Amino acid sequence: MSRVYPFDDAATARAVIDEDGTLVEWNEGARRLLGHPADEVVGRSAALLLAGDPPPVPAGARWDGTLALRHRDGRTVPVWLVAHHRTAADGCPARWLVFAPVTAGRPAEPDSPLARAALVQSPCAIAVYDERLRLRQVNEAMAEVIGLPEERIRGLRITEIGGKPQSEELERKMLQVLTTGRPLDVQTYMRTGGEYRAHAWLARMAPVTDAAGVVLGVSLAAHDITENYLARERLQLVNEASVRIGSTLDVTRTAQELADVCVPALADFVTVDLLDPPENGGDLPTRFSAPVTLRRIAHQSVLPGVPEAVLKPGHTEAYPASSPQADSLIAGHTIVASVASGEMTQWLDWHGLRAERVREFGVHSSMAVPIQARGTTLGVAVLTRHRRPDPFGPDDVLLAEEITARAAVCVDNARRYSRERETALALQRSLLPRTLPHTAALQAASRYLPAARAGVGGDWFDVIPLSGLRVAMVVGDVVGHGVQASATMGRLRTAVRTLADIDLAPDELLTHLDDLVVRLSEELGGEGSPGELGATCLYAVYDPVSRHCTLARAGHPAPVVLRPGHRLHEVDLPAGPPLGLGGLPFESTEIELPEGTVLALFTDGLITSQHRDPDAGLRLLHEALAAYSDSLDETCDRILHALLPSGGAADDVALLLARTQGLPPSRVATWDIPADPALVAPIRKQVVERLEVWDLTMASFTAELVVSELVTNAIRYGAHPIRLRLIHDTTRLICEVSDTSHTAPHLRRAKTWDEGGRGLLLVAQLTQRWGTRHTGEGKTIWAELSLFPEDAV
Repeated sequence: MSRVYPFDDAATARAVIDEDGTLVEWNEGARRLLGHPADEVVGRSAALLLAGDPPPVPAGARWDGTLALRHRDGRTVPVWLVAHHRTAADGCPARWLVFAPVTAGRPAEPDSPLARAALVQSPCAIAVYDERLRLRQVNEAMAEVIGLPEERIRGLRITEIGGKPQSEELERKMLQVLTTGRPLDVQTYMRTGGEYRAHAWLARMAPVTDAAGVVLGVSLAAHDITENYLARERLQLVNEASVRIGSTLDVTRTAQELADVCVPALADFVTVDLLDPPENGGDLPTRFSAPVTLRRIAHQSVLPGVPEAVLKPGHTEAYPASSPQADSLIAGHTIVASVASGEMTQWLDWHGLRAERVREFGVHSSMAVPIQARGTTLGVAVLTRHRRPDPFGPDDVLLAEEITARAAVCVDNARRYSRERETALALQRSLLPRTLPHTAALQAASRYLPAARAGVGGDWFDVIPLSGLRVAMVVGDVVGHGVQASATMGRLRTAVRTLADIDLAPDELLTHLDDLVVRLSEELGGEGSPGELGATCLYAVYDPVSRHCTLARAGHPAPVVLRPGHRLHEVDLPAGPPLGLGGLPFESTEIELPEGTVLALFTDGLITSQHRDPDAGLRLLHEALAAYSDSLDETCDRILHALLPSGGAADDVALLLARTQGLPPSRVATWDIPADPALVAPIRKQVVERLEVWDLTMASFTAELVVSELVTNAIRYGAHPIRLRLIHDTTRLICEVSDTSHTAPHLRRAKTWDEGGRGLLLVAQLTQRWGTRHTGEGKTIWAELSLFPEDAV
């Protein structure tokens, strides 16, 4: 019959003494020990019970020692005491609690159950090995762990009993304890013969010694620490997921990182499927119905090559109602299923190939976790096990949901970033020239690459045909990234084209562009904040007739020139201030470029990087350009490959290569015009004769009328000297009349009785284009005639 209260209070002498040394409690055990009843000692000083001098008041919370005490019959009794000091708390005064055993506890008999319980019935798994590390004895707990009876395994080594690599490690540690005589702790994770699944064990090894301290063997006590071990593993996995998932703003990379973290720590095979974003924008659906179409983004497996996968990354599949993917999305929470329970039968019957893979690899359980962030469902992650024998449990579900939730935020951030980046990139591409114009002045090739991490920026390039077969080349860079930088770039590119159409010199064009940037900066940052919007620009104009190029830059890298014969150098060009500072001058430089010269214009993102200074980047550019071949496109690719890292540039890059072409002197005719209107007729005759030499007689009539009007206007309203120039292009005939007057003519409609005013209107009707450009010496009136009737206006 069990005892309700097994404690014998009288077997211990107990007394309570307050701070001033007065006895306040005295139990029956104290009476048995010293013979004094409670009513004789309670309320009196405890010092009266001492047979000698009182000990000093202990300083700590506990004191123990032997004191000589007075028995009631007068004899002195040595008593070992332990005293605990309780401080004042919750209204209770500070006191000393004094205890002493009345009678010593009896030792257990060698054959009694109490003696055997020290080893055999202990809940801790214990084994004892002799000096040869062969098993001598195990208790019941260890025999259960091993799964073999003691009489069968006695005399075997631990490696012979376990037969696992972990057993060999344990035996090496036991040998270390045997030889050094020092205890040792070892942690291992393994499945023993008596377990259906692996456990984490803390093996505490200690030497077994005799009375002389000689080591006779090793005792091994195994403690099951599986719960603590798994808790640490889960915490470590969550921490690892927070570090590894979301390293980039790339949806595919983030999904792959989710799969990589879960394998093999949580599952043997993981797939990540996401919903495709709506084609016309908008939000993803909040409710689902089968079938659900998902796109495989990533997967991972403990087996090389991911042989379990049926769907390749990038492909889509419509999942029916019986599938884990569709069921978890429709339910909105994690769904755990197993093959043995029949929960996956309908899904596997519907998809025969998956059923074959399940049988082939032994898949026994799955867990489908919706990927949800900010109230939006993005997709689903499916985790399966086939190598690990244990099914998914509640702790696995919590862990998978925690990791997936962290990954979902990263996927959502990546999607938002990708959408914004695609918007900015689409804007950037729409604002950059789709194709470069084919001109007689030069051949050109270009490249634009957005920044790998920061996205698109404000880099741009352009090739602009000008009058007189000249062509303008421009490269610019707006500070910053994103839609704002792209929009600003578009405004600046439009402004450059507008200013180029009026044939401004490069330094004048940059001055007007600087004023525009100052105004835009004031709009963005308010009055008095110039420089809020920064930009750089390089503008160059090449004339194929004179083979001269005029350049000016505003804080932009100078271009690199590769002349025929592979003579390479950087153009010595004044740097000029960046656009947006206002009030500072720009200087232009004119250089001669022989036919076949390659001109390289670029933004600073090409030559600068986080690990390289601009000078080193410029040297790499020179080396790549020096290996120039006849193909400008191949040279562009070679330059980008040589200068940009494999992961992409830190800043966006614009590159423009142009190869100059010259116009033969035989296709240019020039006349000095005397200041006499009567001599216009001979000039017309010379023009017709020149057109016959060029085999352009079909354009003689129109050219004669245009030359007559332009020359007559120059004689009447211009200033001498006057010069006429004809330029024969493959598709156009260009007529130019120059004089030293800065007054420009204006097109107007003449009234009925006006004698003049119809000349420029006639020129405008007969030509494709016409206009005026101002030079340092005066102005030039030009007109272009198409040599093909279908192109004529």
